[in-house]
Amino acid sequence: MTSLFDRARSFTAHVADHAEEFRALESGQSPEALFITCSDSRVVPSLITGARPGELFELRTAGNVVPEYGAGRPCAEAATIEYAVEVLGVRDIVVCGHSHCGAVGALVRSEDLSAVPAVRGWLEHATPRPAGGPDHLPDLAASVQDHALNQLRRLRAHPRVAERVTEGALSLHAWYYEVHTGSVRAYDAAGDSFRPL
Repeated sequence: MTSLFDRARSFTAHVADHAEEFRALESGQSPEALFITCSDSRVVPSLITGARPGELFELRTAGNVVPEYGAGRPCAEAATIEYAVEVLGVRDIVVCGHSHCGAVGALVRSEDLSAVPAVRGWLEHATPRPAGGPDHLPDLAASVQDHALNQLRRLRAHPRVAERVTEGALSLHAWYYEVHTGSVRAYDAAGDSFRPL
């Protein structure tokens, strides 16, 4: 924690250098996109996108899982999606999977998660299971990409998302981030593949 405290002190000491930028944030937020990604500490949305404060609304979940929509069972993820679309009016939503994903790896390899029952229960939301098997490479690229597309399909089932997409007011994107290279690939529907940005 010492390094985090030191960096927070340094940040605070230099806030005056960006006073106008911070002052502008007090009037509200108007992010360009909702960025849904994994809770993995190696995935940093503002680093990947170069977003400044106020430009990106984030939803981080283990395995970037988007639970199925159910009006009778509210959850934080659905509330975040609804708020981003309905109140903030984001024009884009990105579901970003990443290489070396522990959650997707556990699903693909059907790992025993009995020691972490909350994780096991959460990942049950990830069905259908991503394609793959026990001998998949450690980065699980194809499985993670398949998983991101499945989460995008689930996102389309959220009523407000579906409505905005139909109106042409919202676009949905699937990305794949390689933690070991920093490269980003985006899904290209025409070619049915992930291509470098």
